[in-house]
Amino acid sequence: MALHRLTSITMGVPNVAETASYYTDFGLVPDEDGWFASRDGGRQLHIVRTPTRRLVEVRVGVDHPDDLAAAAARLQRLDVPVDRTPGTLTAYDRPTGVRAVLEIAPRLVQDPAAATAYNGPGRTERTGSRAPGILRSDRVHPRRLGHAVVGTTDFETTTAFFHDGLGFKASDHIKGHGAFLRCSTDHHNILVLASPVTYLHHTSWQVDDIDEVGRGASAMLEEHPERHVWGLGRHHAGSNFFWYLKDPAGNFSEYYSDMDCIVDDQLWTPEVLEGAKGLFSWGPPPPPSFLAPEDLAALMTGSHSKDGRA
Repeated sequence: MALHRLTSITMGVPNVAETASYYTDFGLVPDEDGWFASRDGGRQLHIVRTPTRRLVEVRVGVDHPDDLAAAAARLQRLDVPVDRTPGTLTAYDRPTGVRAVLEIAPRLVQDPAAATAYNGPGRTERTGSRAPGILRSDRVHPRRLGHAVVGTTDFETTTAFFHDGLGFKASDHIKGHGAFLRCSTDHHNILVLASPVTYLHHTSWQVDDIDEVGRGASAMLEEHPERHVWGLGRHHAGSNFFWYLKDPAGNFSEYYSDMDCIVDDQLWTPEVLEGAKGLFSWGPPPPPSFLAPEDLAALMTGSHSKDGRA
């Protein structure tokens, strides 16, 4: 596809310093100007000050100037203004105020994670040693940004902006409520959720395997049990293992592994998911605060501008 990856996001929060400390604990590497780097993706999270927590910007990699021109034409058909430079296209989603930047960028090539040997019935892949997952002692560092989830007061318009305008593809849908959209071979890079207020629900970060999901979350909770939100479990949409935590601003952050990969669109059939199936395959049930974050009412009364732009 013309789009090939989610290169970075900008997150707005009222207290930058305490949120930055959280994402340092989460395993991202900070620099001097508010950016945080993953192991493979480089600088992928930018934290800036805004009156309420929100998704400020998403940046998406494309291969060629022709990809920018094609996106500009699609957005103009939706009556969405665009700004062009030789290497970028910038447009705003009207309901959320999210700034989307398509940028010519190299494709990301990741070194494979070390193979993990799992024993099972009739299959002995590891003998004479303990499982590598319990012997690891190094800190978990996310490999790359996987996706972001944005709540919108106009589900149809925001979905059309990403899908019909920018060129994301649909992988699955939550009936009347959500659209899993991809700009790469990942099952989803943006999830659009219908919501009474615009906000950032969560960001999701790839780690090597289920052991890294568990180790990363356990380390985050060791001195801060209040960070726990939901996990360990496995989603149906995307199939990934997950564990969700909460940053000081109220945004959720997810460690994930084993996400579905869609290389050939002809071999993938999107589903319309209903009920619990739209959330998870197994694991503890999601807490009410995951479905309706506790600060939504405050966000509704604290909206700082009509279109939410920083």
